[in-house]
Amino acid sequence: MSPITPKETDFIHSEEFLHGLMKRQLKLSVSCASAFLLVLFGMPLLNYLAPELMAQRVAGFTLSWLVLGVLFFPYVWVIARLFITRSVALECAEVDHAAAGNKRQS
Repeated sequence: MSPITPKETDFIHSEEFLHGLMKRQLKLSVSCASAFLLVLFGMPLLNYLAPELMAQRVAGFTLSWLVLGVLFFPYVWVIARLFITRSVALECAEVDHAAAGNKRQS
């Protein structure tokens, strides 16, 4: 058996491919986590800095409870949905990129 030369290896297993994929996945994860943390830490901050605004009544709730009790759960679902759809799109793009890279090496 002869050792595998770089020309015989798949592009999908190359360091360049994996580094690019990990960088894009990290960027997506950080952006989704930032959106979540913005609301998570923003609510107490708004309650502290603008108590009059957060005490306003909207649909029978104070604005603070409306955001925390009613809107927070759908907000998390939207973030999760965006993460999943963008992650799948990212993986599909990487598969296409890897297939193109393998064709170039052939």
